[in-house]
Amino acid sequence: MDPIVEVVALLLGFLGWVMVGICLTNRYWKVSTVDGNVITTSTIYENLWMSCATDSTGVHNCREFQSLLALNGYVQASRALMIAAIVCGTIGLLASMIGIQCCKAAEANEVLKGRIAGIGGVFFLLQGLCTMVSVSWYAFNITQDFFDPFYPGTKYEIGEGLYIGWCSAVLAIAGGACLTCSCKMSSEEKHSYQPRGTMYSGPAPTRSQAASTYGRNAYV
Repeated sequence: MDPIVEVVALLLGFLGWVMVGICLTNRYWKVSTVDGNVITTSTIYENLWMSCATDSTGVHNCREFQSLLALNGYVQASRALMIAAIVCGTIGLLASMIGIQCCKAAEANEVLKGRIAGIGGVFFLLQGLCTMVSVSWYAFNITQDFFDPFYPGTKYEIGEGLYIGWCSAVLAIAGGACLTCSCKMSSEEKHSYQPRGTMYSGPAPTRSQAASTYGRNAYV
């Protein structure tokens, strides 16, 4: 495996892991729309954990969601997926740091190091998929309520937190794909090389042994 590819993949996975944490703590997952309002006196914005409101003077108040069961199903699923993304990213980051060639851990066994790096790439892929599904599902519900003319509640638009989540998912998937493909290519190269065989170093067989082995017609 190319060490440069390993380092680049590790950096991509690390940036994706950091951005997952930023996305999860960002308050602006959805923001109340100003479409059709002449004067906006307050702005409402939410994320997976709380709902906040800001008035025209800049004062904002936040209220955490009190009941988990009272939330919509997609909010609960997005919470679980984002937490799973952080866990997978942590495991992938640790495995990738151990498996890359720059690390001295398990240096004696190159095959083991390659497999550990491949496992790290798989966990980065899982992190990216969990994040992508979470933010995309959340954004789908926002747009569905926005374009529904019979929706009685407050209509929201996509906030900056979802864009951070999409960027995080792309970085994690790119880093995981680089690690996984590089490990697969290196393992195929090792299996493709096979030695032709070892020379026989024992004593040469006698004429009678050779005749019994190959037959009498082998000698003139």
